[in-house]
Amino acid sequence: MAGHSHWANIQRSKGIADAKRGKVFSKLSRYIMIAAKAGGGDPDANLKLRYAIDKARAVSMPKENIERAVKKGTGELEGVSFDEITYEGYGAGGAAILVDIATDNRNRTNGEIKKIFEKGGGKIGTPGTVAWLFERKGIILIDAGKTTEEQLMEVALEAGAEDIQKEGDNFVITCDPGSYSAVQDAISKAKIEVASTELTQVAKSPLEADVETQQKVAKLMELLDDHDDVQNVYTNLNITAEAAVG
Repeated sequence: MAGHSHWANIQRSKGIADAKRGKVFSKLSRYIMIAAKAGGGDPDANLKLRYAIDKARAVSMPKENIERAVKKGTGELEGVSFDEITYEGYGAGGAAILVDIATDNRNRTNGEIKKIFEKGGGKIGTPGTVAWLFERKGIILIDAGKTTEEQLMEVALEAGAEDIQKEGDNFVITCDPGSYSAVQDAISKAKIEVASTELTQVAKSPLEADVETQQKVAKLMELLDDHDDVQNVYTNLNITAEAAVG
């Protein structure tokens, strides 16, 4: 879990910078459109849409942008149709990498993602190559100074959380995707401030490597994340704060 949290922190910091130039807004608009198209425009009845909107609000995406994306997804406004694809591959040291894509041109994206893997010293694989090394989880980060472990355990575990761990200055709550919304709601009702929440892919058995290898994998992930069609990038490699700074 430690590697996940450090990479998540890198992504959050990067996300704020990207949002200032509109890149994250564009990516989140696609995510909202896909969610609305698949399950309708009501976030109370469409958990995927609710999550997408929560992510958009977390980076201060304007309300009108969110509403426009929802309407494009439901067909109320004309919009581009996006396909969701997951690419699987390897980075330095055999690190497994998953890449979530939202694209309107599969052939173009396929070629471009392959080139990025090659440029970053990695190799793209076939479906099923590394996906089995991950499991879908809800992760909620809470500043340890905002609550006590006892209070958090009482609230989160009661709502269905699987685990609570202290990592650095944060408590990390892990839950099954099916319990994710219930745990979030319980924490909100308890008036416990949340640092971040996300549905993500967590490595079943995190891989360890030296700092140089970690830096190479982090660089590849950043190159992938910079692509307009990429929604999320995950690795099973434990990327430490030391490697992230490097």
